[in-house]
Amino acid sequence: EVRRVVEFIRDVVLPKLEQTTEEIDSVVAALSGRHVLPGGSGAPTRGMVDILPTGRNFFSVDPFRIPSPTAWITGKALGDALIERHMNETGKPPESIGMVIWGSPTMRTMGEDIAEAFYLMGVRPVWNSRNGRIEGLEIIPSGELKFPRVDVTFRTSGFFRDSFPNLMELLDDAVAMVTALDEPVENNFLRKHVLTEVEELVKRGIDPETALREASFRIFSDPPGVYGAGIPAAIDAKAWEKSEDLGEVYITWGGYAYGKGVYGEDRREVFRRRLSDISLVVKNEDSREYDLLSSDDFNAYFGGFVAAVKTVSGNYPKAYSGDASDPDRVRYRSIQEEVKHVFRSRILNPKWMEGLMRHGYKGAGDLSRAVDISFHWDATSDVMEDWMYDALSEKYALDEKMQEWFKEVNPYALQNIAERLLEAASRGMWNASEEMKKRLEDLYLDVEGDIEERTDA
Repeated sequence: EVRRVVEFIRDVVLPKLEQTTEEIDSVVAALSGRHVLPGGSGAPTRGMVDILPTGRNFFSVDPFRIPSPTAWITGKALGDALIERHMNETGKPPESIGMVIWGSPTMRTMGEDIAEAFYLMGVRPVWNSRNGRIEGLEIIPSGELKFPRVDVTFRTSGFFRDSFPNLMELLDDAVAMVTALDEPVENNFLRKHVLTEVEELVKRGIDPETALREASFRIFSDPPGVYGAGIPAAIDAKAWEKSEDLGEVYITWGGYAYGKGVYGEDRREVFRRRLSDISLVVKNEDSREYDLLSSDDFNAYFGGFVAAVKTVSGNYPKAYSGDASDPDRVRYRSIQEEVKHVFRSRILNPKWMEGLMRHGYKGAGDLSRAVDISFHWDATSDVMEDWMYDALSEKYALDEKMQEWFKEVNPYALQNIAERLLEAASRGMWNASEEMKKRLEDLYLDVEGDIEERTDA
């Protein structure tokens, strides 16, 4: 067995890795109008050696083969891990959860998130034995399930909406199938919540058919042609006072319903009702090549979802970050645990910081953005502890060596770091000492003076 592995590395993996030099050649070829060889897409760190070498004009997937049988296995493992984590924390399974779905991970994993959602609702795909395409869904008998059917509300990205309209409809089919089951509501939380809402809507004078459709909306995204969640712009513009303001932004941007015969209808009030029932928000990651602090998109969709639930319900929901980077060992961390993990392993890691310092202006900007993104997460989800802000201040802003480097390569980045940390203190997000605030204020003024001298020269 060891011999086979070594031979595979020697004969397949190593030659493909040596060809990764083609990336720059391919970029030059594309800019010159020449042909770029096609290639598959995915994550090599998850064993997808076949997509190497990189530098190809990559193609994605057949959307009608999602989720794949392999993704179904991992999706079930994710579902079991989620239920187990929630049971260990609360003693009961979740009734209603919110799930963030993105397009790129769906392509890389062939639909592990979708598979997990189906499994939690208690349905499974039916694959065509000849071409692997999904022919439909079938109900998993309640006797086979380890938990009651879960009510899942989705917030998809605009890219997912555009790339996988078939999956939007398939998820909607799953909701209808599970709602129609004749089984006790204590075993079917989705049916329980839909029937309760239908009854309330009928009492308001809405006809039963319309009421059932409205009560069944579970798939939400941006309006057609719009992308994002609105959170980063609101935070950076300081157009907020409390997390509820950001929750309102999230609802405004993402309260548009999708499904069979429905495409981007403004259903923000329906979205509010869904948010009021949610006790857990989930987003999975399929690779450790990036994390919750890698870009502001993670907080925009995931942290924004958390803030939106708090806005409507008055309480922060639980929030789990799924780790499926090793499909054989999936796990869930709370976002508090995950952010601390990222802080200790990357954000405060001297080797990571030194690596960025080799990239001058751009590296300084990336360090500054790491502070911004940490602040963003705290604004929506209250995940930062005082020691984390203290560490950012000491290692990024107040260290003499770092100050000299920032001032040389990108003083604007240092100014932004000081300003952002002072904002956290002024908003009461960080209980900074008076001495710390004074040092940061002095630094900000010092850098501002340096910048003015440079621009006046």
